[in-house]
Amino acid sequence: MMTHAIRTADAADTLSLVLVSLLKGAVYRDEQAGVWQALLQLQPKVREQLAVLGLKLVLDEPEGYAFLRQRSESEGGVELPRLVARRQLGYGLSLLLALLRKKLADVDAAAGGTRLVLRRHEVHELVRLFLPEGTNEVRWAERVNQDLERAVGMGFVRRLGEEEDTFEVRRILKAFIDAQWLEDFERRLEAYRVRLVEEQGGTE
Repeated sequence: MMTHAIRTADAADTLSLVLVSLLKGAVYRDEQAGVWQALLQLQPKVREQLAVLGLKLVLDEPEGYAFLRQRSESEGGVELPRLVARRQLGYGLSLLLALLRKKLADVDAAAGGTRLVLRRHEVHELVRLFLPEGTNEVRWAERVNQDLERAVGMGFVRRLGEEEDTFEVRRILKAFIDAQWLEDFERRLEAYRVRLVEEQGGTE
């Protein structure tokens, strides 16, 4: 009887660990192996518990990530306060994420899903194509670095080891910028370029 009670407590603690981990942010197979395995084993219970809070589990087992989304109004139910905050992205960060997503799609098409690793200067070169004429390059580089740091903070990009200038683009970005979005990529990039010019007044 005592053994059963301990096992029940352990299972409850494991479920709590998984739920808290998801509420804190995305869970990655390669970073949180124990939590990831528990999530796969307890997935029905996790989804049941999250549904009470108006949340949905988004889990991509082949890519190795999971995160939460707020239940949309169209899915019915009582409207609840948001637990998953909506983030307003500036044009610079939006542009950076769009370019990284396109680069990830190119790598997948050419190499069948290998990791996308970029040096800082390569990230700068991706954005440089949309640099308005007359821009102060020092301040522009600082802004790109700030956007890159925000992308790291949001979990779309991670540093590799102790190196400050080497980054991996994480595949969770595909869940936020999907294939349908990429179909309008060129039009969207042109819109970003125009807005960046307007935002910066053409010069710095």
